[in-house]
Amino acid sequence: MKIAAFKVEEWMNEYEVDAEYNIAETCVESLTVEELLNLADDPELRLEEIKKMQLTYGDIKGSAGFKKGVSSLYQTIEPQNILPSHGAIGANFLLLYSLVEAGDQIVSVFPTYQQLYSIPESFGAEVKKLELQYEDGFLPDLEQLESLLSEQTKLIAINNPNNPSGVVMNKEILEKIVEMARAVDAYILADEVYRGFDLEEEIPSIADLYEKGISVGSMSKIFSLAGLRVGWIAGPEAVIENCQLHRDYITISNPMISDYLSVVALENKEKLLQRNLKKVKKQLEIVDSWVEQENLVEYIKPNGGTTAFIKYNLDLDSETFAKKLFQEKGVLVVPGIAFGRENFIRIGFAGNEEELKTGLALLKEFLREQV
Repeated sequence: MKIAAFKVEEWMNEYEVDAEYNIAETCVESLTVEELLNLADDPELRLEEIKKMQLTYGDIKGSAGFKKGVSSLYQTIEPQNILPSHGAIGANFLLLYSLVEAGDQIVSVFPTYQQLYSIPESFGAEVKKLELQYEDGFLPDLEQLESLLSEQTKLIAINNPNNPSGVVMNKEILEKIVEMARAVDAYILADEVYRGFDLEEEIPSIADLYEKGISVGSMSKIFSLAGLRVGWIAGPEAVIENCQLHRDYITISNPMISDYLSVVALENKEKLLQRNLKKVKKQLEIVDSWVEQENLVEYIKPNGGTTAFIKYNLDLDSETFAKKLFQEKGVLVVPGIAFGRENFIRIGFAGNEEELKTGLALLKEFLREQV
């Protein structure tokens, strides 16, 4: 089976470790284990429970505490509608592996996380791309979407909030997409790993809006726990059962300690998300102020998530731009071409605050030097 190179992950693999100023990171600045346990009412008891764990396979389909905690992030989803995975990346793969066959028609927004279109293509599906344009604020053209759908459409893939742009499809847009999907009896897969930061308005889950809506989430982005490598699928029971059938071949179970620490985070989600949302809002304003003062760049201000897709006005392709910036300033960004767009770079603004400020200052220097 042939599959396209995963451009954004290849880029991060090559440059992330050696970056002096990483403003490409998409997670909110990660917690230590101590910081996470201190959110609980009795941190010492939690630590003792971890020490006494016998490291078996654990709960094959995820612990009751984990599924209860994840279901609390939704309005209509029950614990039996949750299946844990190896991060959201594992959830997306498992879902597409379980639902998509050669000859199926898939519609995917673009740009987005490459899994959503490259994996179906590798299975022999026909993938039609719904182009999200800068001029439209990176929101979908619903007339174009309707023109791409047919009775053969198996699945519509969206990413909300969007990566790389940080733009949110609101409830009104989602409900219109649901109407179109229902008309052709298609699933909707929504990669919702950045959902939970309500920068302007509440972001509904597709799993709460549509009987064939499937949500993918993780502990990585908004919960600051990427190192746990825990994600999930939330959706109809029939889909969960189908994914479990395929999951037996690739996962067996999530690590017991990762499940346990995820439960701690979910039980204390109000405190954790309040901490992270405050940080995201503050650091987005740092980026916004920087963009306003820099006449060589512009962007659609993100209203969800932790990423911004910055458009620059230089006669320089995005890969050359990003490599020169890394080599000359030690600053890591992601070139827009990794998302199929030239004259853009993606930054992440929810990491270390001082690193963000320094990285932006050096980026400003670099821009001036290119004129």
